[in-house]
Amino acid sequence: MTQATARTGPGRPRDPHLDAQVLKAAQELLVRDGYQATTIAAVARRAGVVTTSIYRRWPGKRALVEEAVFALDSENHPVPTGDLRADLLAWTRLFLTAAAHPAARSAIPGLLSEYHDDQESYRRLLDGGERPTIAALRELLTAAADSGQAAPDCDVEAVFEFLRGATLMRALTHGTEDADHFSRRIADALYAVAQTPTSD
Repeated sequence: MTQATARTGPGRPRDPHLDAQVLKAAQELLVRDGYQATTIAAVARRAGVVTTSIYRRWPGKRALVEEAVFALDSENHPVPTGDLRADLLAWTRLFLTAAAHPAARSAIPGLLSEYHDDQESYRRLLDGGERPTIAALRELLTAAADSGQAAPDCDVEAVFEFLRGATLMRALTHGTEDADHFSRRIADALYAVAQTPTSD
């Protein structure tokens, strides 16, 4: 999981309370009814607002669902401790917890299907979420390399892809079942990847 792109839109200043109300309604509908049935009209009814209030904030269903889902992991990235193995475990737990949230498990398959036909939307998601996350991982691994815990030229994007792919697949298939054991195994594997020099 990654953080959603920043919301933009014309008109009056945003009302954080209304935003939170709409996002909560979207999350609840995703869990109850699934991605396809979570429409703007349905979210508006559940949130007790008119559809124009939603469209002033989000251009459509996909953008709303992205924020409703990816807001679930919008807390700050784990604070580095100086122990790379422990830090990678914290990252793994964060990604798994976010991806295993019931709203995320409901929405992600539908979003991935839509991204297949709309690469521009996926690129916007990359710019707003994945690249900042990779940058944070790069800082972590650079510091770890300075202290001898990672290879100086370790492949940061490989670490990210492994982290994202493993936790997403696990979340979609098993949720948080045996999460601690899984997270420790993935963190150990990530640690090994971080210690492997990039091949020429």
